[in-house]
Amino acid sequence: MRDFGYARADDPALAVAAIAADSGARLIAGGTELVNLLKDGIDEPELLVDISRVPLTGIETGPGGLHLGALARMSDVAASPLVRRDYPGIAEALELSASAQLRNMATMGGNLMQRTRCPYFRADYHLPCNKRRPGTGCAALTGATRAAALFGASDMCVATHPSDVAVMLAALDATVQATGPQAARIISILDFHRLPGDAPERDTILGRDEMITGIDVPASSVTARSHYVKVRERASYEFALVSAAVAVDLDGIVIREARVALGGVAPRPWRLPAAERALVGVAARPGDLQAAIGPAFADARPLPGNEFKVKLAERTVLRALTEVIR
Repeated sequence: MRDFGYARADDPALAVAAIAADSGARLIAGGTELVNLLKDGIDEPELLVDISRVPLTGIETGPGGLHLGALARMSDVAASPLVRRDYPGIAEALELSASAQLRNMATMGGNLMQRTRCPYFRADYHLPCNKRRPGTGCAALTGATRAAALFGASDMCVATHPSDVAVMLAALDATVQATGPQAARIISILDFHRLPGDAPERDTILGRDEMITGIDVPASSVTARSHYVKVRERASYEFALVSAAVAVDLDGIVIREARVALGGVAPRPWRLPAAERALVGVAARPGDLQAAIGPAFADARPLPGNEFKVKLAERTVLRALTEVIR
């Protein structure tokens, strides 16, 4: 880790001005992700701008939906009675993330900005990785592919995004509030994370001089019946091999509306619109549910070594749906 400067900003405008003025500046709040990147030599900023005291910690619900300040702690959001009652899938996704100690420090905005856990990206020694060292290649294409993407990857990068709560937010059509030197803007969570294409080193569409200020989840008929299922190699403190976020609205046992998103299978949270359309009007029975969601996986593009993830993802969605409609 190399030496760097330190500054503190107490409001978003000062934070944005600091990073806009210095291309080597980075924002830091909880630090649960950035500190690891510094230790591993993945990021080497010249200046850290501490935004932990910026007043963006609100957790508010109203007729329009749920608003989360970018600096709301993951543990506080998960423990909120309003979130647990009206947006249970968000609380579940958060409680399945990291460890209790990390959730006490990590922020909602920081969680969205975390980088892949691909072993080639995080390796202690230099390996071909276009995301970490553009132009060097992608070692995962011919290496260990167990955790690689099924959807949205390219020949430049097959890494997956690690966030749990981002998957649930994607299923609920959340938006991200961001502000920069010129103006504020609202970004769909579905557009916030980039597919690798030919520039995998860019994880999000956020500008270098922009910062997240909040996350909004619109009120809808499906939020109260939302659920998150995470499949991982071990029982705790592990990133998803596959995960599923679902939310449904029922008329008796018939599905009126459905939302389905996957984690651990793509460079960003991956919605399954074909499955969502097919589930409308379907009776909530395992056989009918499976018949509706199966065709949505026809576009999966597994690599040698992760073919099993296609069926695993399908069954994870089925499990999530079965549990949420009980």
